[in-house]
Amino acid sequence: MLKRRDARVALAILTTINFLNYIDRYVLPSVFEPIKRELHFTDTQLGLLNLAFMITYSVTSPVFGRFGDLFVRKYLIALGVSIWSFATAGAGLARSFWQMFLPRTFVGIGEASYATMAPAIITDFYEEERRGRALAVFYAAIPAGTALGYVLGGILASAFGWRTAFFAVGLPGLLFSMLALFIREPGRGASDGLTPAAGEAPPSLFATYGMLFHNRTYVIVTIGFVAYTFALGGLASWAPAFLERYRGMSTADAGRVFGGMTVVSGFLGTFAGGFLGDYLLRYTRNSYLWLSGLCLFAGAPFAAIGLTAANPHIYLPAIFIAEFFLFLNTGPLNAVVLGCVPAQIRATAMAANIFFIHVLGDAISPAVIGAVSDRTNLQIGVMITPPVMIVSGIILLLAIRTASRPEPGCVQ
Repeated sequence: MLKRRDARVALAILTTINFLNYIDRYVLPSVFEPIKRELHFTDTQLGLLNLAFMITYSVTSPVFGRFGDLFVRKYLIALGVSIWSFATAGAGLARSFWQMFLPRTFVGIGEASYATMAPAIITDFYEEERRGRALAVFYAAIPAGTALGYVLGGILASAFGWRTAFFAVGLPGLLFSMLALFIREPGRGASDGLTPAAGEAPPSLFATYGMLFHNRTYVIVTIGFVAYTFALGGLASWAPAFLERYRGMSTADAGRVFGGMTVVSGFLGTFAGGFLGDYLLRYTRNSYLWLSGLCLFAGAPFAAIGLTAANPHIYLPAIFIAEFFLFLNTGPLNAVVLGCVPAQIRATAMAANIFFIHVLGDAISPAVIGAVSDRTNLQIGVMITPPVMIVSGIILLLAIRTASRPEPGCVQ
């Protein structure tokens, strides 16, 4: 039987590590401009640094996902946190493009072990009626960590140089990797009432991917998730540089402003999504998809206004509202992905989802926007994001038709 205390301790530890995860991930875009000035990188190269992380993060996620369905997950998580912490600090030693490209690839490898297994552990602790809220708490670390990555990166770069920013945010992760070892793992599927024997034995790798491929809800939601991640990743990577170039902010001010808006809008949006999604389950079992699809439609116009208006009294609130609607999707979409598949394959399902949403989403959107910027300007490049938000909303609403029919092997 699951103990509430064990669930709360695990959620607290995993959320703390997720917080560090996003600090390390987003310290890079906060110092794009100082790196560009010192190392003379093009905008395309800056975008490719993000691609370096995303390629290895996405490619190794299916490997760690399979490991997560077979082995003790907390040990793999601790190893991954150590790897990405060393690699983040290593980027501060770079003197050329490739010397920075390589450590960013290892950041992706380390984070892949964590991102595929942590949500599955939380799902095994919390039953469906409380799952959206638990995942909302976990994913609230995304805006908090992202914002602090921007803020710390900007402040440290201005005061001590951009290299210090990588050292300062990377090395503390080595201490926090030990926290993962204190988690008391639940059995796979425990929150769904499965016995340890039923919950611990996954099918073969070939059978697992066959189950995912034939799961219509999983496939359609993942496609919508791809478009959502493309828009969010592109906007998050280039917003500080956009504010510097077109709104006259310094590196530190751009990081503080965008970071501050991100942490507040992200907290509000993530918690609103998790709690509203759970509350609306009493009226429709597809509340998560309704919420995500409609809010992406609502957020797209605000994103467009925020990227075109010249008055700070207009563009700053518009960016804030657009981020709120984007972050609102985090808990609901992950709850759908994890809830529409059998418990025995949740880590693999999360891993495959991570692979596709990043390879086709935010792995390429910063580079695409950077390439458009090199040929035109950055303002035109970032305007790619609002239309993609609308496309994502359409796809997620279409997924409601398949989600209304139970998928084989899932606990209803």
